[in-house]
Amino acid sequence: MTKKVLRTFQYIFLSICAFVSIFPFFWMIIAATNKSVDVTKGTLMPGSYFMENLKAVLSSDLQYTIAFKNSLIISVVTTILAMIVSSAAGYAFVIYRSKSRERVFNIILLSMMVPFAALMVPLFRLFSKFNSVPLLKTIALNTPGAVIVIGISTAFLIFFFRQNTESFPKELIEAARIDGVGELGIFFKIFMPTMKSTYAAAIIVTFMNSRNNYLWPLIALQSPERRTLPLVISAMGSSYTPDYGMMMTAVVLATVPTALIFFLMQKQFVAGMTGSVKG
Repeated sequence: MTKKVLRTFQYIFLSICAFVSIFPFFWMIIAATNKSVDVTKGTLMPGSYFMENLKAVLSSDLQYTIAFKNSLIISVVTTILAMIVSSAAGYAFVIYRSKSRERVFNIILLSMMVPFAALMVPLFRLFSKFNSVPLLKTIALNTPGAVIVIGISTAFLIFFFRQNTESFPKELIEAARIDGVGELGIFFKIFMPTMKSTYAAAIIVTFMNSRNNYLWPLIALQSPERRTLPLVISAMGSSYTPDYGMMMTAVVLATVPTALIFFLMQKQFVAGMTGSVKG
């Protein structure tokens, strides 16, 4: 009897948590189908105004489609480069372990304690000088490269790959070396395919973080045609009379790519977050 009561309370608690998690998405979709005045009234019923809101978003002076393309390019490039650089760093910290590398890794972990807002001014001053250096103009201020390079190698990703590499079978590396496979070949041909679950989890986290990044693009991307989705959506809400129906439609469209990636890689994401090696 006690077990049944406990299980009932568990189900009730989990149901409440699920409702709290899902309700914002439900409300967002409902709001995208209603007029702004109906959204402010708190309606929870689907409307028939979605196409009008969609047309308003696409024809907005804020250039939503350009911002969508900018965010997609930045997110995809950042994710690809981050997977290579951060996973290589995490792999090296485990496979080529030494006292000096452990000290470096500890310093990287300490950098996670520094809030990004504290780095804004130094980063701005640093990137503002890149325009005068021909080789660094591609990552200077007001370029996509300025946003991409910040997300390529993060302390969290390096830590994540390092911890998952601890469970990587070292026998595979020894066998590959005996067969004459080079160190790069071991990394790209053996490590990467074996750790695909870890990569799947890292891809989802990196893509979402890059796509939702607001603070640094706000500082680094100064031209309207360079803006990303969070900046455009923020601008929609900062007007004197914001159109909430249009805003929610813009948010729904912005959520679609991330949701697709998550649902397509859901199993690998769960396996990667739990430290599984096999995909």
